Amino acid sequence: MIAEAGGERRRLREVLGAGVVDSFGMALGWTVVVLLGVARGGLAEAALYNAAMLAGVVLSAPVTGWLSGRFSGRTLLRGAGGVEAVLRIGVLGGLLAGLPAGLIAAGVVVMHVAAWAGFAGMRAEVTAVDASPRSMTRYALWIAAIEAVGTGLAAMLPAGAGGAPAGGWLVAVFLVYAGSLVPTLLVARRARIGPRTHPDPPGSSRRRVVSGRLLAAGGGIMLLASGPALLATPLTTELHGRTWVAGAAAAFSLGCLLSSGAVEALGRTRLPAVLRWALWGLGMVVGWIGAPLHPGSVLLAQFLAGVSQSAFEGDMDARVAEEVPPACVTTALAYSASTRALGGAIAVRVLPMLVAAQAVGTAASAEVVLLGAGSLLTWALTAVRLPRHAAPARLWP
Repeated sequence: MIAEAGGERRRLREVLGAGVVDSFGMALGWTVVVLLGVARGGLAEAALYNAAMLAGVVLSAPVTGWLSGRFSGRTLLRGAGGVEAVLRIGVLGGLLAGLPAGLIAAGVVVMHVAAWAGFAGMRAEVTAVDASPRSMTRYALWIAAIEAVGTGLAAMLPAGAGGAPAGGWLVAVFLVYAGSLVPTLLVARRARIGPRTHPDPPGSSRRRVVSGRLLAAGGGIMLLASGPALLATPLTTELHGRTWVAGAAAAFSLGCLLSSGAVEALGRTRLPAVLRWALWGLGMVVGWIGAPLHPGSVLLAQFLAGVSQSAFEGDMDARVAEEVPPACVTTALAYSASTRALGGAIAVRVLPMLVAAQAVGTAASAEVVLLGAGSLLTWALTAVRLPRHAAPARLWP
C-alpha cells in the first residue's frame, strides 16, 4: 500500500510538472501574440484573438468527446500536442508576417481546440489518481499561477519593431512556445485513461452526461464575471502602460497560490453551490471597479481574480467529475471547460464593444450587481419548500 501511494504521488507530480511547463510556454507565447495584436489593431484586435481562443475551447468539447470514445489517453495527448505545437509556430509566425487578423483568428481557434482537448486529457489523468476538489484545485492553481509568470515575463521582454521581442528574444519565444509541449508528450506514455468503450459498472448511479444545469451555471458565472480578468493584458496596457502588465500577472499568480486554501475554507461553510460559485464570480470582477483609478487597483483586481478563478475552476471540475463514470471523465471535463469558455468568449467579445478601457470600472460595477442579484434570486427559488408530495427543487445536489 505504501509503495502504491508513492507511485500515485509520483504520477501526480509528473502530470503537474508537464502541465506547468506547457502552461508557462503557452502563456509566454500567447502574451506575445496578444501584445502584437494590441500594437497592430488596439484592444479590438486583441479581443478578437481572445474570443477566437475561447471559441476554440468551446469547440474542443465535442471534438474531445469524439476522440476520447475512439482513442486512448496516450493517443489523444500525443495527437493533440503535436497539432498544437505546429499551430503555435504558425500563429505567431503568421502574425509577424502581417497576415490578416481573420486568418490569424482562425488559426487560434484550431490551435485551442487541440490545446484544450489535451488539457481535458491531462485533467482526466489527475482524476485517475485523485479526483478530490483539493487535487483538482491544486492542479488548476499551479497552471494558472505559472501562466501568470509566463505572461509577466513576456511583458518584460525588450520590444523591437512592431512590438515583437527584439533580436534573439524572438527566437527564444518560438522555442519555448512550441518546445514546452515536449513533457506532455512524454507523460502521455503512461496515460491511464482508455477509450470510452466499456459500459458503466452494474448498479452505478452515475450518468454518462453532465447535468446541463451544472454546465449552464458555470458558463453563466464566467459570462458575468470573467471579462475584465481575461482581458487583463490589453486593459492594463491601455489603462496604465505595458510596464504594469508584469505586476498584474504577478498579482494574479499570487492569488492562484492561495486558491486551494480558499476552496477548503469556503467548503467548510457548506453553502449551496449556486452561492459558492457566485462568490467566486464576485471575486473575479469586484476589484476591477477601481482599476482605472490607479495601477495598484489593477494589482488588487488581478489578485482577487487569481484566487477566485482558480478556486471556481477547481471546484466546478471536481463536481463535474463526480457526476460521471471514470470512462466519461475526459469528455465531461472538456464540456466543463467548454461552457466556462463560452461564457468567457462572449464576455471578452462584448466588453470592448460596450465600453472603452477607461470605463471598465462602470462595467464591473454592473456585473457585480447582476451577479449578486441573479445568484440570490436563483438560490431563493431553488430553496423554496414545496408541498410534501413534491420533491424539493434544487439547482444541483
